[in-house]
Amino acid sequence: YKRAEETMELTHRWAKRSIDYFRGLQKRGIGETQNLFGIVQGSTYKDLRIKSAEYIASLNFDGIAIGGVSVGEGKQNMKKVIDWVVPYLPENKPRYLMGVGEPGDLIIAVKKGIDMFDCVLPTRLARNGSVFTPDGRIDLLHRSHREAFIPIEAECDCETCLQFDRAYLHHLFRAREVLGLRLASVHNLRFLVRQLEAMRTSIAAGNFTSTRVEFLDRYRVAGPRTGSAA
Repeated sequence: YKRAEETMELTHRWAKRSIDYFRGLQKRGIGETQNLFGIVQGSTYKDLRIKSAEYIASLNFDGIAIGGVSVGEGKQNMKKVIDWVVPYLPENKPRYLMGVGEPGDLIIAVKKGIDMFDCVLPTRLARNGSVFTPDGRIDLLHRSHREAFIPIEAECDCETCLQFDRAYLHHLFRAREVLGLRLASVHNLRFLVRQLEAMRTSIAAGNFTSTRVEFLDRYRVAGPRTGSAA
């Protein structure tokens, strides 16, 4: 706890120096089109998280990030931290959850009030042959895809799914061709963008709850699967 408190306070000092310097630059006409986000820290301690959220929110940042929830804390702690922090963040500024990129986590976090994400997971998985589908991840290296002449996802509009089938991607990974890594990355990134587009549309239409339930009922988060050739 003491270590978490000390590093949180260090974050706060850096945040104050950063926002003061940045606003000073903007007054001189430098960086006027850029945005600066403050980062809420405090590990998995509720009182520290609330204290950090209140302080960072007081500094007139353009947006607020929630840090330290994707480096081994576990999903349950991630959810708790979001619940603790969000009520103390401005409603008129974007909330950014750092380092989270699993499709199931995204839809849960949006429900809790998060707007933005970043993560290396989609491309890291892709480089190892694991790709997202509405039914969960599949492993393109598995031999079941050797003669699967179908796209990764029939409904996907990414360049990979429109032009290449699983069998070809399976071949690329087996042959250790770098093109396979790139094509899988294109699909995973587009999958997440499509997911966020669908969430945005459902929120505007007032049916986000049903969209969320349908997605989570179908999506399996247990880990990569072999997938099906049919």
